Amino acid sequence: MTPQQAQQLAQQAVSDGKLTAAALENLTVWLTEARYAKYQTAIIAHIEQGQWQKLDDVFWTIIPFGTGGRRGRMYEFGSNAINERTIGESAQGLATYILEQPGSQSKQLKCAIAYDTRHRSREFAELCASIMVANGFEVFFLDEYRATPQLSFAVRYKHCDCGIMVTASHNPPSDNAVKVYWSTGGQILPPHDKAIIDRVMTVDAIKTVDFDKALADRKVKICTQEIDAEFLKQVLAYSWDGPRDAKIIFSPLHGVGAFACMPVLQGAGFKDVELYGPHSQPSGDFPNVPGHVSNPENSRVFDAIIVRAKEIGADGIIATDPDCDRIGCAVPLTLQPGSPWETLSGNQIGALLSDYVCSQFKKLGKLNPKSFLVTTLVTTKLTSRIAESYGVRSESNLHVGFKWIAGAMDEFGADDFVFGTEESHGYLIGQYVRDKDGAAGTLLMAQLIAQLKSEGKTPHQRLDELFKQHGCHQETLVNVQMEGSEGMALMRKLMEAFRKSPPTTLGGIKVAQVRDYKSLTIRLADGTTKPLVAPPADMVMLDLELDGNYFAVRPSGTEPKVKFYMFSYCPPAESQDLGQAKQVLNTRLAALEKDIRAYVAEVTK
Repeated sequence: MTPQQAQQLAQQAVSDGKLTAAALENLTVWLTEARYAKYQTAIIAHIEQGQWQKLDDVFWTIIPFGTGGRRGRMYEFGSNAINERTIGESAQGLATYILEQPGSQSKQLKCAIAYDTRHRSREFAELCASIMVANGFEVFFLDEYRATPQLSFAVRYKHCDCGIMVTASHNPPSDNAVKVYWSTGGQILPPHDKAIIDRVMTVDAIKTVDFDKALADRKVKICTQEIDAEFLKQVLAYSWDGPRDAKIIFSPLHGVGAFACMPVLQGAGFKDVELYGPHSQPSGDFPNVPGHVSNPENSRVFDAIIVRAKEIGADGIIATDPDCDRIGCAVPLTLQPGSPWETLSGNQIGALLSDYVCSQFKKLGKLNPKSFLVTTLVTTKLTSRIAESYGVRSESNLHVGFKWIAGAMDEFGADDFVFGTEESHGYLIGQYVRDKDGAAGTLLMAQLIAQLKSEGKTPHQRLDELFKQHGCHQETLVNVQMEGSEGMALMRKLMEAFRKSPPTTLGGIKVAQVRDYKSLTIRLADGTTKPLVAPPADMVMLDLELDGNYFAVRPSGTEPKVKFYMFSYCPPAESQDLGQAKQVLNTRLAALEKDIRAYVAEVTK
């Protein structure tokens, strides 16, 4: 079958309703343009076999840059898939943009590259290295599975112009991605992000050299051991004096976490740490994990580990996601033998660590009138209230994505930065990286567990103390999957509905105002509007009449889903009977969720 005949069949498939028009447009480009010639045979074979659903999946759009890079399902070809071509475009577009920067021609450009345990991660890392070398860059390559924060550190330590991390974080085994980093060690921010995306989307030829030859010619330099040693030294700067009598179980969830975190815990003096066996082997299939999705946000990944923890009398469990930039935690409710165990949410871990870090900084005399903590618009307000109780300013008018936290850290002065936290289990301390750091998070949480144990408490009990001091805060997050072109259309429809005709009540409480971060306007209940002072984003927030109770909705920047964030709050005076306060708030959240789900069902039916 010729490309022309294949194109005709694809056009007929659109007429028959088997293929979307958008997919045909992208498929035609790949079928007819010389730059995609190597994929032509495979595409024609799919057309001959009538694999229209698969063709629609991989061609209905051009895989976008999301919160930090390009992420999606791997497939041998396709504009909406992760493959040699789309990875190559990402690296080439990055190189092209940097080469356009003033002064780039007069110096040796440098790029750091690392990769995790996912399928094809090493292959894609070598491809990116070969492209960067072909474009005149010197590449510092982490030659074994390593963590995202180590890549961020390498960019800064080696004074690189950029960095590339090959990982799809906590996505399913089918996925992979590249995260792109700027010279700061942080993920790309405006104006560079849009400019790099423009270059990526217009890549024609991709320059490459042979990776092994580049290695032999010292244009690719292996620096794994050097980065390991220096990164470890920087993290251990936050190994503070205090108890170490805690039995910890650590799980890397089949990712890179053991390479980064076990040396940190050992170096900090934790002698009773068990690497959880069923999750210890690096594997892109993520076996022994519910649904094969290694996400520490999911409490189910801790179920089997909790059984083991009870067997050995452990004091806490810490798990990192596949690229070790986030942590999850489970701890017993009390120190009594036989106590039930529960996981901590990302908001709860962030609040506990914010309190712990602020208390340590205060004890060490490191707080000053300019000290600040950074969080986001969809992170619990408990964190900000804790910071302010220490006299630490909270910068929280930021959108989702840790790149904004890292950017704020530099904007407001890294020397005065105390801590960064977001609800999706990301935490940052120190100046050595500009991304969330699972190794440092693991160290801080282990120290907190040991400190509280010496006081006869667990993190759950400390959290209750914080609730009584600052008011009870309860939050919940609901994710709704919306796959493919149909899902994207529903997402747009849903966001438009929340903007134009949002619910007037939620959970029996009136909506006081609607914050639209796309148009940067606030619409009050009486229909009047006023400006919203904030960075723009595709997010809508509904503030309820009851102070501190609100709701946010946004499409995910990394996955095909919509995220619904719900926040409930009781002031301190109403939180002293904590059992009753929690019951009131959880009932309120349940009512909110019920109404929101009903609204979504009505809008998307």
